[in-house]
Amino acid sequence: MTSDPNLRKVWLTERISGLTESAKKVLFSRGPSSGDAVAVATTRLLDAVRLRGDKALSEMAKDFDGVEMATFEIARPAWRTALDSLDRSLVRAMERSIRNLESVQQAFLPTTSETSPEPGVLVGRRPDPIDTVGIYAPGGRAAYPSSVLMGAVPARVAGVRELILCSPPGPSGLPSPVVLAAAELTDVDRVFALGGAGAIGAMAYGTETVPGVDRIVGPGNAYVAEAKLQVAGVVAIDSPAGPSELLVIADATSDPDVVVRETLAQAEHDPRAVVVVVAIGQSVADCIVERLVGAISAQTRREVIEESLRTRGAVLCAADVDEAIAFSNSFAPEHLLLAVANARDLLPRCRNAGTIFVGERSSVAFGDYMTGANHVLPTGGLARSYSGLSVLDFMRWTTYQVIDPAVAKGLTEDVGVFADAEGLPAHAAAARQWTSVGAAQ
Repeated sequence: MTSDPNLRKVWLTERISGLTESAKKVLFSRGPSSGDAVAVATTRLLDAVRLRGDKALSEMAKDFDGVEMATFEIARPAWRTALDSLDRSLVRAMERSIRNLESVQQAFLPTTSETSPEPGVLVGRRPDPIDTVGIYAPGGRAAYPSSVLMGAVPARVAGVRELILCSPPGPSGLPSPVVLAAAELTDVDRVFALGGAGAIGAMAYGTETVPGVDRIVGPGNAYVAEAKLQVAGVVAIDSPAGPSELLVIADATSDPDVVVRETLAQAEHDPRAVVVVVAIGQSVADCIVERLVGAISAQTRREVIEESLRTRGAVLCAADVDEAIAFSNSFAPEHLLLAVANARDLLPRCRNAGTIFVGERSSVAFGDYMTGANHVLPTGGLARSYSGLSVLDFMRWTTYQVIDPAVAKGLTEDVGVFADAEGLPAHAAAARQWTSVGAAQ
């Protein structure tokens, strides 16, 4: 048990079967909802961009970013200057991440497939890259060059023709240097100093200077997430996004200090981050809570971590690994860490997770930056129906059908019967026209 009464409110050490309905509601109600005030404000901003284009964007840059923007597009030499200004160790790390992303995403590339359900009928499905993709990268104190890599590299591997990057301007009018450097390394086509809901609106609707795109990907604050949801009827998005999530399954063989470090790493993302540990056994749970509380005071982002754990954290006890996996599959976390014995054997049973880290040495931080998998993942339980971002998200499928003239006649009657039954006589006539001439064509 933790002696800290504030953390004790949520850091439970009781069995999963003993969770109250109110506790379950706290744990499972974690979708991307941003509240009425954010939704209304976002609608207003999107409408302004849709109706007034660049003029509205200029006003938003002044109001929200405190800068006067003569132009939104950032010329390419500024990207190179930003790259040259970075510490070489960071550049090497980014280059390694890019190589691994390219390798993994190349392996995921789909291919054309064809089949014949009956002789003379061929149906094919061909993957085609999306023409234009927009990537959003947060800026300011939360500048994430890794987010640029996670969006741009799979898109390039897919064969996307044009990549647009939007990121908020700093006091100089330029996005963060690390974001510009990532743009240079990934060879995006155009960069715009635009942030927030306005940037999402610009990429969705297009303005005088910002081209409209076919898909928007990338993380952002509550206004960005809400804007993506609101424009989803106009342009495709990656997935509805909420705060970061981690579920750890730990047993007596796991190192509690490893579990604590992984917990702190995800909790420091955001005060609304969700971190749950499912410990197999009461003694395992108590040990993790004790060491966690002892480690918090030394954290640079202590206030963020404490808020996350106080409001969205839990340590739960499972009777056995079966109960732990059942809870995980129901919870459907963004990140799932299997810090248990024989973790690889359990992998096939873990169905609902954005990405699974098998074994305690498979740190979630490795997946955030370097393994070549993608860190843009479904949250809020949407791992039940959404997948993590990959090369597949930058492609659409074109289906084609070829009917052998010699067999067209054999299809006419059954198709005509269907059409008659549905009250579509023109459809029936289109099929039956081949009754007498099909074999001759």
